[in-house]
Amino acid sequence: MVVSATGERELLGAVAYGELSAFDRLAEDARLAPDLADRVRMTAIAVTEFEHHARISERLAGLGVDPVEAMEPFRRPFDEFHRLTRPKTWYEGLLKAYLGAGLAGDLYREVADLIGDDTRELVYSVVNDPGFDDFVVDRVVAAIKADPDQAGRLALWGRRLVGEAMSQAQRVIGEQPALTGLLADPDAGRDLADVGRLFTRLIENHARRMKRLGLSA
Repeated sequence: MVVSATGERELLGAVAYGELSAFDRLAEDARLAPDLADRVRMTAIAVTEFEHHARISERLAGLGVDPVEAMEPFRRPFDEFHRLTRPKTWYEGLLKAYLGAGLAGDLYREVADLIGDDTRELVYSVVNDPGFDDFVVDRVVAAIKADPDQAGRLALWGRRLVGEAMSQAQRVIGEQPALTGLLADPDAGRDLADVGRLFTRLIENHARRMKRLGLSA
């Protein structure tokens, strides 16, 4: 039970910082938008991410946990990922937001499935955003149709993104013993092989997102 409570705190801390970081990056990337309508749309999505951050922080506070303290262990790996994957174009920013949020959401859901109902429902509610996915797919597919050369460049960018994201995800799990304990809990019949299969599922889901964009994974 202690491990579950600590694992819940670590999961919520990761989600809270991830949503705060997403707000920062989306607001910054909105400035790369080719027109005002897309800039407004991206900024609105950023605001939604901050609202998600606030909901997770409220949940942490309700558990008697300081949200800032819960987020602190995740600041370095998230910031490092963003430092290594700073987009240079509007479409790189869109792809990063879509693929990064998708992979993070998959990981959060996997961990949330091992925790209590209230936290699981909250995590699911903040990482599910099909409207944002549709927005990105529409813009990227249209860009590739208008300029087929974009496909190769964006496919390479997508591969770089997933490589960096998986590296940081493995680092986060490895550095947080309660998360590792949840994912590889022998009392629940889970071991490190299950963690490996989890990462395989993350890669498979990434490949499906790339295919939806018409890009090679």
